[in-house]
Amino acid sequence: MAIAVGEPAPDFELRDQHGQSVRLSSYRGEKAVVLMFYPYAFSRVCSGELAQVRDSLPAFESADVQLLAVSCDPMFSLRVFAEQDGLTFPLLSDFWPHGAVAEAYGVLDPGGFARRSTYVVDRDGIVRWAVHNETPEARDLEEQARVVARVTRPAPGG
Repeated sequence: MAIAVGEPAPDFELRDQHGQSVRLSSYRGEKAVVLMFYPYAFSRVCSGELAQVRDSLPAFESADVQLLAVSCDPMFSLRVFAEQDGLTFPLLSDFWPHGAVAEAYGVLDPGGFARRSTYVVDRDGIVRWAVHNETPEARDLEEQARVVARVTRPAPGG
């Protein structure tokens, strides 16, 4: 079952496309996090979505918000994917143990891939918004950008 709005976001530590360790809780108190699960690097819909995110990155990543994109692909595949498509934001590999983070969020498909889901986690580590799309259905990134802007307003004095 997917994590619900209002619940704490399960913490995790995964490696990005450069082999750097990324821990969700390291953003706590500092930044909100947009956590985008996607099924497969190099697939048509995922490539199109992540290119759209790249082209409108300030809507998803700023001094107040960190974007983390997660798939069950191996780290080395994600590195080539990022280089090929010019993706500069973290692509996290949930490859081993296979799909453990996607499973913790309730979005691991029985086929072994992450379902197309987005969570917005506030600075306190609480899920403030979530959306789940069918695997072949692209996200409405304009709607998500509006939600991110609304939900991740800078901290007072920030």
